Amino acid sequence: MSRNVCITAVEGQTGHLIADLLLRHEEFPDISKVDSVVGLTLHPRHHHAKELQSLGARIVHHVPGRERTMVTTLKDTGCDTICLVPPAHKDKYDICVELVKAAKKAGIQNVLLISSAGADYADPQRQPRLREFIELEALVLSAKGDPSAPLGHSPCVIRAGFYAENILLYAPQAQSEGVLPLPIGKNHKFAPVALGDVAQVAAHVLAGRGQHGFDDKHRGQMMIITGPQLCAGEELATAASSALGTSMEFEDISQAEAKKVLKAQASEVDESEREYLLEYYSLVREGKTNYIATTAFHDVTGRHPMQPADFFKTYSEDMRPKKKTKTNHS
Repeated sequence: MSRNVCITAVEGQTGHLIADLLLRHEEFPDISKVDSVVGLTLHPRHHHAKELQSLGARIVHHVPGRERTMVTTLKDTGCDTICLVPPAHKDKYDICVELVKAAKKAGIQNVLLISSAGADYADPQRQPRLREFIELEALVLSAKGDPSAPLGHSPCVIRAGFYAENILLYAPQAQSEGVLPLPIGKNHKFAPVALGDVAQVAAHVLAGRGQHGFDDKHRGQMMIITGPQLCAGEELATAASSALGTSMEFEDISQAEAKKVLKAQASEVDESEREYLLEYYSLVREGKTNYIATTAFHDVTGRHPMQPADFFKTYSEDMRPKKKTKTNHS
């Protein structure tokens, strides 16, 4: 049974890494080989798209706005499987709705949606960017009730937790002040997950085969994937201190200050993504992220997700405070 995968938003970190894992199957023998990988991208000249092309992916320009054209584009890819990664774009929701409807009309059988953990706790007024993921999940899973649509035969949803890599946005403060400034309050916790762990699960699902599409172990699953350790701000700083071999402190900053920091230090990040981060921080402050969910990761990969200390070790050069150079004036 062939497996031809189309992955959306490959210009972004998530889509790029999932595609990379599938294309480097020889380096990851536990992930089954797929027959082809198509990268759908809003920015075909992006360096991520070029990297994937060099590895053997076919890169297709994603031009949203007309559903009929999108149906033709998906049919032309020859894919039987789509990995729907919402793009970093102000019209993320509308783009994804169009993709789901087009995939249904194009006769694609298998669909994996990368959603967000915590979205089910989000308030539509206070956290609208998060809540959008619930609407997308409902749209994807509603195809199950349409026997004429192949898309309903083999769905899967991964609700990814807060990416630990987002903490790297505060590297300037970590390096210059030894501080992690996060607007998460002091009373509640969350469990950051490494992007690579989410990508590993996604790659296993996309490459897995069963009688009805995806492997029966994955088909129809709602997989929630967080990191393995609940951390309050102080505990996150302790993990960083241990990994980096230097003192790191947590600073609970206001939502307003966090907004200014993100705008200054993450100017290349789409505004919708900055809004998403701020909304997720508000979930933490409201006590709606006090859980871990690692069973799906273990069941799919047979391993355990990355601990916070190991994450900080991996990115030690980005996070370790810089020593001030002493100048001899004698």
